[in-house]
Amino acid sequence: MSVTTPQTRTRSTLDSSLAQRPVWLVGIVATVAGAVVTEAFALGARAAGVPMDAASPGAEKAAEIPVGGFAGGVLFWSVAGIVLAVMLARFARRPARVFTVTTVALTALSLVGPAVAPHTATSTQIVLAVSHLVAAAVIIPLLARRLSQQQR
Repeated sequence: MSVTTPQTRTRSTLDSSLAQRPVWLVGIVATVAGAVVTEAFALGARAAGVPMDAASPGAEKAAEIPVGGFAGGVLFWSVAGIVLAVMLARFARRPARVFTVTTVALTALSLVGPAVAPHTATSTQIVLAVSHLVAAAVIIPLLARRLSQQQR
């Protein structure tokens, strides 16, 4: 006997809805959601008093990260993820697996930037690193789930 719970019905509905959408469209929706959630996280950190001044390697001093800067970063860098997902959907035998492994590795690599940001408070470095994880936690599962529905 099979038991259907509200959670399994929701997951099944999400899967069938995602499967009907083009990969690029799911990528855009996931990116916008990731940008909103990441910016909300950054705004919460800003409200808690975390200084939002960071410097790139080689910079003389830190500059303020503007409101919207976290969302802008997510939108900018997610373009590469969407292109990767579209290419994998078309050419990979196991697109969801390759996408997940690749993007998790790239997310881990992205944590190096905040860790070595000069002239940046430790609290800001932590917020920057966690923001990478927040964006990835929203975007990667949605695109991977869509890619797992890819018909080959």
